[in-house]
Amino acid sequence: MNWDRIEGNWKQVKGQLRQQWGKLTDDDLDRMHGKREELEGVLQERYGLAKDEANRQIDAWSNRFKM
Repeated sequence: MNWDRIEGNWKQVKGQLRQQWGKLTDDDLDRMHGKREELEGVLQERYGLAKDEANRQIDAWSNRFKM
């Protein structure tokens, strides 16, 4: 899915992100404000992922994402 669409529907997306990555806090999601790079950084921080792995997971999630 186009990340611009995700960013534009951020309020609806936050719940689905929490389902996928349960360690994300409300503060994390508010700080991201729809920015993919912020999500990548938080996933690296919370889950100890390498940058490439965080990107792979975000890509997989966004390709499955339904709005």
